[in-house]
Amino acid sequence: MAQVTTQPDSEVVAEERVLVASQWQLIWWRFRRHRVALVAVGIVILFYIVAMAAEFLSFSNPLESNKHYIHLHPQKIQWFDGGFRPHVYEVTGKRDPLTLKKHYSENPEVKIPVHFFARGFEYDFLGLIPTDRHLLVLAEENAGERHDLYILGTDKLGRDIWARMLYGTRISMTIGLIGVGLALVLGITLGGVSGFYGGSIDTLIQRLIEIIRSIPTIPLWMGLASAVPSDWSVLQVYLSITIIISLIAWTELARVVRGRFLALREEEFVTAAHLAGTSELRIIFRHMVPSFISHIIAATTLAIPFMIISETALSFLGIGLREPAISWGVLLQDAQNIQTVAQYPWLMIPSLAVIISVLALNFAGDGLRDAADPYAQ
Repeated sequence: MAQVTTQPDSEVVAEERVLVASQWQLIWWRFRRHRVALVAVGIVILFYIVAMAAEFLSFSNPLESNKHYIHLHPQKIQWFDGGFRPHVYEVTGKRDPLTLKKHYSENPEVKIPVHFFARGFEYDFLGLIPTDRHLLVLAEENAGERHDLYILGTDKLGRDIWARMLYGTRISMTIGLIGVGLALVLGITLGGVSGFYGGSIDTLIQRLIEIIRSIPTIPLWMGLASAVPSDWSVLQVYLSITIIISLIAWTELARVVRGRFLALREEEFVTAAHLAGTSELRIIFRHMVPSFISHIIAATTLAIPFMIISETALSFLGIGLREPAISWGVLLQDAQNIQTVAQYPWLMIPSLAVIISVLALNFAGDGLRDAADPYAQ
């Protein structure tokens, strides 16, 4: 007599959930099993939170110079003193009469308290709410002289590297989003038109892509960036650099989209949509593009780190954003001299932000690509 095997109720329920789940639910269920990608997404979200709350997290105004603390080494916060009493030691500077280099020393006898959520320089939180509260602020002395907290040291003009790195996060991370948005529109539109229609349109677009990709990247950036007028505002230069990077980054995505369209345009579901009288625009964006969303996600997530590195490289070479704009590339301009880096190694700290953000975006992109792959197990 044959035995009838039955599945446990939990397995039956799981199979039923999969059968009725939407595409995005399936992507999320696969993605949350990718632990490294989840951590990477958390790091990326943290970067954007820092970008939004840069003023609150800053201990001093990033544009203000302090001539008394030029190239000051990072200060260490002392958290305990007979209890939880955060403070820093007073820093005094003395110039060497032979080398003229200023040396700083800490005086443990003078302790300057660190206050949480205290008043500092004024700003508009999220660009809307006027306030002057900051996460950490040093107390004022009896004479009313305000000290600033420099946990990452200062640059050649005595400006706070911590505050400038936080402000730089806003530009360096958002330039990736805006640039990828423009490249995504150009890549999907031109690549889709090229693969869907073919013929002379395909030839024209592919020759344009080959011309752009045959030009060396750095000289092309230099030529386009040099065309930006020197009297433009920071916002105008920011937008122009974003557009310049986007005009180069769309070509790779367009090639991927074209290849997928060439493979899909002869499929039965596309033919059925044509016979049903569906418009070509709807066939492209409603039927064909969602079928290879994993390729678009992979290309997009890899393009954001490319945008960040491109902006950093342009600004580092002096042909991108310029002072008074603040980005990671602008901050690293002070680290171009090897001798300067050897004497003041904390000037290289902004490069860590570039490395961490790029790695996190790449790991998150790998997880999203695997989760969106319809052929993944």
